[in-house]
Amino acid sequence: MYRPQVESDALNSFIQNKMYEAITKEDLRVVGYPNFENMNYDAGKSISFDAVVEIFPEVKIKDMSGLSFEKDSVEFDEAELDKMKKNYLGSKAEMTEVEDKSAELKDGQFAVMNFEGERANGDKPENMKGEEFVLEIGSGQFIPGFEEQMVGMKAGDKKTLEVTFPENYQAEDLQNEEVKFHVELLEIKEKNYPEFTDELAKEFGFESVADFEEKNKANIIDQKDRAAKQKLNQEILEKLVSENEFDVPAALVAQQEEHLKEDVKRTLAQQGFNEEMTKDYFDKWKDDLREKAIFQVKSGLILDSFAKEHNIEANQDDYEKKLEEVAKTSGLGVDQIKGFYDQDDKMKNNLMFAIREEKTFEKMYDLVNIK
Repeated sequence: MYRPQVESDALNSFIQNKMYEAITKEDLRVVGYPNFENMNYDAGKSISFDAVVEIFPEVKIKDMSGLSFEKDSVEFDEAELDKMKKNYLGSKAEMTEVEDKSAELKDGQFAVMNFEGERANGDKPENMKGEEFVLEIGSGQFIPGFEEQMVGMKAGDKKTLEVTFPENYQAEDLQNEEVKFHVELLEIKEKNYPEFTDELAKEFGFESVADFEEKNKANIIDQKDRAAKQKLNQEILEKLVSENEFDVPAALVAQQEEHLKEDVKRTLAQQGFNEEMTKDYFDKWKDDLREKAIFQVKSGLILDSFAKEHNIEANQDDYEKKLEEVAKTSGLGVDQIKGFYDQDDKMKNNLMFAIREEKTFEKMYDLVNIK
C-alpha cells in the first residue's frame, strides 16, 4: 500500500538531483523554481522531461565616467537647534493667550477656532464642524492650504478658506474636491518655554547645554547628509537603469511587487483603509506599483553586478564600524547594539547588505562627476 508513495518520493528526489546537477554543471543563477514540461515516465525503465527556468541576467554596466550629478549641500541653521530645544522642553512649557488683540497669527502659534466645512453641493457635514478647536499652525494637521490661509488672522476675525482635498484622501467621496471652510478665530495662544539650562540638559541625559548642542548639531548635519546621499543615490540609479537596458526575470518582479503591496497595505491600514478601499487603491495604482517593482529589481541587479565587478564586500571591520555609528546616533552602548544584531541573524544580514550597498555607492561616487 506504500509503494506508490515511495515511488513518487524516489521520483521527485531523482528529478531534484538531476536538476541540481544540470544547474551546477552549467553554472546557472536560477530565479525561483523550475516549470517541468513534456514529462515522460515509463515506470521502472526511463524518465525524460524539460525543465524551464528563469536565470539572473548578466548585467554589463556601461562606462560611468561621463555621467554628472549634483549633491545637495548640507547647511546648518541655529534655528534648527532652537526647535530641538523646544521639543525637549515641550512638557515643561506653559500655554498662554496672546493678549495683544492686534497680533497676527503666525507659524508655531495655536489657533483656538470655530470652523464649518461647506462642500461644493452646499452640504455642511457634521464631521466638518468644530468648536473651540485648537490647531497648531504649521503642524500640517489639517488639509494642505488650510493652516497657510489662517496665517495673518487676528483674534475675532472671520474668514472663508478654500482648500482641495488630496487625491489620495481616505474618504473617496472627498478626493480632489474643493471645499470651503468658514473659520472664526477666537483667540491666539502660544507656548512659553523655560530657559534651557545645564540642569535641564542633564535631566534630558546630556552633560551640559554645550554637550546637548554639540551632539544634536552633529546629528542634524548627519541626517541632512544622509538625506542628500539618498537623493543622489536615487538619481544615480535612475540614470543607470535608463542607460543600461536588460530584461528582468518575471519571478523577481512578482516577488518584489508582493513585498511592495505588503508595505502599502500596512500603511493604508494605519490610515484607516478598509478592505474595499484597499482593493480600489491597488486597482488604481497597480501599473505604478509594477513599474516601481521593475525599477527596484533592475536597481538591485545593477548594484549587485557593480559590487561584484569591483570586489566590494562587507567585512567584519565594516560591521564593527557601523555598530559604533549606530550606537553613537542611538545613545546606546556599542556592546548593547552588538548584542541586538548578533542574536538576530536577519537583522545582522540586513545590516551587512546595507553596508555593502553603501560601499558600492561610495565607489560609484569615485567614477562619476559629482558637483
